Amino acid sequence: MIGRRSKKRAAIAPLLFLAPALVGLIGFRLLPAGWLVQASLSGPDGEFAGLDNFEFLFAAPTFAKTVQATLTFVVVTVPLQTAIAFGLALLFAENSRIVSLLRVLVFLPVVIPLSVAAILWGAAYRPEGLANALLMSVGFSAQPFLTSADQALMSIIVMSSWIGVGFWMMFLIGGLKDIPRELYEAASIDGAGKLSSLWHITIPLMRRPLAFVIVADTVASFLLFAPIQILTRGGPGGSTQLIMFDVYQQAYFFNDVSLAAAESLTLMVIMMLIILIQFRLLSREKQL
Repeated sequence: MIGRRSKKRAAIAPLLFLAPALVGLIGFRLLPAGWLVQASLSGPDGEFAGLDNFEFLFAAPTFAKTVQATLTFVVVTVPLQTAIAFGLALLFAENSRIVSLLRVLVFLPVVIPLSVAAILWGAAYRPEGLANALLMSVGFSAQPFLTSADQALMSIIVMSSWIGVGFWMMFLIGGLKDIPRELYEAASIDGAGKLSSLWHITIPLMRRPLAFVIVADTVASFLLFAPIQILTRGGPGGSTQLIMFDVYQQAYFFNDVSLAAAESLTLMVIMMLIILIQFRLLSREKQL
């Protein structure tokens, strides 16, 4: 009897430690996901509507434009931020006072709340703002930025990259510091230059940190909301109507919770596909 009781206690103890995490997982992940699926399959009055919401969503020209704007934003933002972050990581990986100061200055925008950063950039993008003042000081004409359908999305990309580059740079610096110095010393003895060492040592050994940054930045780009809400509200002409802002509009402006749930579920599926790509990239590296 004593042995059985001790076995039960040994089996219960891990469950007690896991209980808070399980409650959080069920309450904040699984139940909302279940409600999302149920709402996406319901009509305005709560009746079962099957796939009607998805059919309406994918048939709407406005949703196609929203997907196009979102994909354009992601396709431009992720490579841009990753390339700049990797370049800065290579420059700032060494430890010195000047490098540490520059690293802090690049990272500083990360600690600014996204809403505050959006307000600051909104002021800079005004016709009489700092951005146009700098352009005119070097001989360029003033630009419309957020009021132009051709420039608004790129203006948001520049603002989000100003914040994101420093954040991803820190992850990549950590990856660079994990590379053994002996590899570079051996390559130098063999006559390899800096570019050769970068191509044959640094980039292959940085595959895992780069894969993480690319996938995480992609997810973050799909979920961007605050700058759109504060600066453009999807305009002008729907040029910055990203999926997350469209979900917000459907739910709180048009009061169509079912359609917003269907759009959110579509976005969640995209996120799951991205996570699968991440696992695939990591498993490939383990095989190499």
